[in-house]
Amino acid sequence: MKKIVLVLFVGLLGFTLTAQEKAAKIEFKTETVDYGEITKGSDGVRVFEFTNTGKAPLIISKVSSSCGCTIPKKPEEPILPGKTGEIQVKYDTNRVGPIRKAITVISNADTPTKVLKIKGEVKASEGK
Repeated sequence: MKKIVLVLFVGLLGFTLTAQEKAAKIEFKTETVDYGEITKGSDGVRVFEFTNTGKAPLIISKVSSSCGCTIPKKPEEPILPGKTGEIQVKYDTNRVGPIRKAITVISNADTPTKVLKIKGEVKASEGK
């Protein structure tokens, strides 16, 4: 009986290690996008570029922001190993003031949750 348990344990351990080796892995070019100082009403779209450096297709299941003023857009198709993708973020630049927002990315990667950040400041238009 002990031999059977030992064989099952070693088999499960080997299977677990193999499964971990074939995981997707997400690596972002940068995890923070700095808008700098931008004018009210200017283009608020920025892009987070990433690469799947793992050995399995990367599936991004959900991307959400910390408030309604930031609208993220995720890729719909799986990102194959070695390929790149992007998450587009649109900030409402009609809101004057500092930008400090977080975007949460949930995927099947070895690190399933990543938090991306945007920062900067929206200035009022000159002469208004």
